[in-house]
Amino acid sequence: MKQNRSLRYLTGYIVLAALLLLLFQLNLNAGSVDLSVGQVLRILSGEKTDHTAIIWEIRLPRMLAAAILGGALSVSGFLLQTFFANPIAGPFVLGISSAAKLVVALVMIFALGQGIVLNSAALILAAFIGSMISMGFILLISNQVRKMSLLVISGVMIGYICSAITDFVVTFADDSNIVNLHNWSMGSFSGMNWSNVRTMTVVVFTSLILTFLLSKPMGAYQLGEMYAQNIGVNIRRFRIELILLSSILSACVTAFAGPISFVGIAVPHLVKSLFRTAKPIVIIPASFLGGAVFCLFCDLLARTMFAPTELSISSVTAVFGAPVVIWMMLHRGSKTQKE
Repeated sequence: MKQNRSLRYLTGYIVLAALLLLLFQLNLNAGSVDLSVGQVLRILSGEKTDHTAIIWEIRLPRMLAAAILGGALSVSGFLLQTFFANPIAGPFVLGISSAAKLVVALVMIFALGQGIVLNSAALILAAFIGSMISMGFILLISNQVRKMSLLVISGVMIGYICSAITDFVVTFADDSNIVNLHNWSMGSFSGMNWSNVRTMTVVVFTSLILTFLLSKPMGAYQLGEMYAQNIGVNIRRFRIELILLSSILSACVTAFAGPISFVGIAVPHLVKSLFRTAKPIVIIPASFLGGAVFCLFCDLLARTMFAPTELSISSVTAVFGAPVVIWMMLHRGSKTQKE
């Protein structure tokens, strides 16, 4: 039995890794200028051609950003689902991403109005503050209501309010640079550079290591608060750590790419279905790989489906992620009725 589980986990990782490599190749090849595999390999090996800048300065940073941020968003969703003990929880659904977007937009508008250029750290900090404010509201509401459906509805309403305020402020801004924030506010991996990739790599992978170190108490917490407490887990500290790590991961995504919908809720569920387990030590790395695959696939469609017009990444992720969420809610509802 144990050998069968190990084989299933290994097979799942191999499938995700193979899909990741395939999408890396497709994202490097496809675009406004289609390149062959041979051309891409020659450019990556150091050969100078007319398309070198396209690969090294545009596609490669964007591709890596999509993979890193997609993985971060998926892990953030898994942490929230563990925290609330419900698979419908996620940073976008609970309004956390929208609140982070609002604070980042306000900070950027103020800074641009004063002629100040913000660095990546400032944007991540602004998004983190927004995430924590929204999380604070969600926690207050969760203490008042017991039904997850009401909590989700409250999160959606918070998200709508934050998005409406953001759109209002951006729409009526005078500066042309500020008006261009509209594209970012819709969610996009475009415009990524190597400085962005370096910063997000440090933030995301540091958070992932800390998250992985929580695998054991997380597994105990999944079995119930009392059980976790009995084996020595400090519940108060553990819950704070989950909130902080989830907020940092989702804040990093929002700071660089804007709000991206349904990845944090749909991908962890798909990964758990593929691996047929919810063990954190298995699902945390699998969620990261799954999120990277999902966002690379969606970004490829966003760039190429109606080229040269580019779709917002949230529009594409919603098309594939929303049906998963609907299925989860229907499945959960039918299961509750049977019980």
